Amino acid sequence: MKFSATLALAAAAASFASAHTIFVSLNGGAVGDGVRVPSYDGPIQDVTSNDIVCNGGPNPTTKTNTVITVQAGSQATLTWRHTLTSGSDDVIDASHKGPVMAYLKKVSDAKTDSGVGTGWFKIAEDGFDGSKWGVDRLIANQGVQTITIPKCIAPGQYLLRGELIALHAASSAKGAQFYMECAQLNIVGGSADKTPASVSLPGAYTATDPGILYNLYNGQKTYTAPGPSVFTC
Repeated sequence: MKFSATLALAAAAASFASAHTIFVSLNGGAVGDGVRVPSYDGPIQDVTSNDIVCNGGPNPTTKTNTVITVQAGSQATLTWRHTLTSGSDDVIDASHKGPVMAYLKKVSDAKTDSGVGTGWFKIAEDGFDGSKWGVDRLIANQGVQTITIPKCIAPGQYLLRGELIALHAASSAKGAQFYMECAQLNIVGGSADKTPASVSLPGAYTATDPGILYNLYNGQKTYTAPGPSVFTC
């Protein structure tokens, strides 16, 4: 067991340079059209930083004037790539296992809102089933994460935050790697039947959450993703 864990750690270290990822586009659109993408694909590791919201800081994101219209109740596809120019066979290194999630926040102006603060609710979570991780399934699906836009929320402008957490070094403090970008949405056709309970970002995560401080190599068969439960209608 120790030998296997050592090999896994060595493989993770060797692949570090090729391991990063970016949420580059929504619904098959052009890279960065309606999604605030950075030029550098590195992670955020401080969950108390404003950079945990839509990326930024060491990875400055590019503004986009596009607001993507989506129908409430419809499926949306988030495309992840290692870099802005990578193909579907280069999503993220397979050693970087962890959950893949998505959040929404209603805003007045999706083009200018930073996303920092309260209002976020989780709409999708693909974690660990005891055998495969969300990252495994994302790679198998060529980097495409499929989510459903809740039918019961209010229409209007939103930020959609796609998030992937890599846990290969998460057994030590600030070892978990967070990858996230925000897409700018105009959601139409929502019934406004429910107002989701929301959390703040930063604020929803702590460095010692069991889904953030986590040993990937000790044989655990369960995993609890950080943040709130997934909102459903």
